Amino acid sequence: MVEISNLITAHSYRYSSAVWEGKLNKKEVRRMGLPWSKSLAIRSRHAVQGTINAALMALQDGISGNLAGGTHHAMSDHGEGFCVFNDVAVAIKVLQRAKWLNKVLVIDCDVHQGNGTAYIFRDDPSVFTFSIHGEKNYPFIKPPSDLDIGLPDKTGDSEYHKILISALDQIFTSFKPDLVFYLGGIDPLETDHFGRLSLTLKGLRERDRIVVETVTQKDIPLTLLLSGGYAPTVEETVIAHAQMFGVAKEMGF
Repeated sequence: MVEISNLITAHSYRYSSAVWEGKLNKKEVRRMGLPWSKSLAIRSRHAVQGTINAALMALQDGISGNLAGGTHHAMSDHGEGFCVFNDVAVAIKVLQRAKWLNKVLVIDCDVHQGNGTAYIFRDDPSVFTFSIHGEKNYPFIKPPSDLDIGLPDKTGDSEYHKILISALDQIFTSFKPDLVFYLGGIDPLETDHFGRLSLTLKGLRERDRIVVETVTQKDIPLTLLLSGGYAPTVEETVIAHAQMFGVAKEMGF
């Protein structure tokens, strides 16, 4: 479980303590979108530590992942959009403080813009935030990332892949990260009732392959995070989320 001293590298002490002690006010709970419980507080701290551990393992082994990560809507002083703490932001801050790395790239392919991550690193040139998302989807106020690509409703496989490849080429031309975090949300799926995009399951797998292959071929450590998304059934949801790790395994990791 992540220590409070590490949590407050990206979150305020007041907010971090309020989550742990159950002292969030009604507005904060409503904004977070989840009812507070001790189990939620414990789970949220474990998830953050999982991302820290995964990042350290990626630096050692080339690639790693956390099945509980990708809570990109959490801001420094409040939770939002079912996200309590911003695990990626904390992991970056902790590893930078420990001098494990300097420059970091966040590739966020969840259908919802990574507003929390974008806002936390808005004035930090050592962290490049990239979000490719549904333009008309939540959040409706989107703090600017270093690169935002808002896609129109019903964007399908071929157009999505073309835009993603071009964006990654553009980013790596000018930014050389020591580590990449990949938030591979499955909510761009055409079967996701809230996603508004139209990727097929095969197209989603190709998206994951594009990201994993692009990063690993450059010999840059990569941390995989699930982020959000829902398929019509639990089984289909698990299959869609697992594809990202399957792609990495097929590449020899």
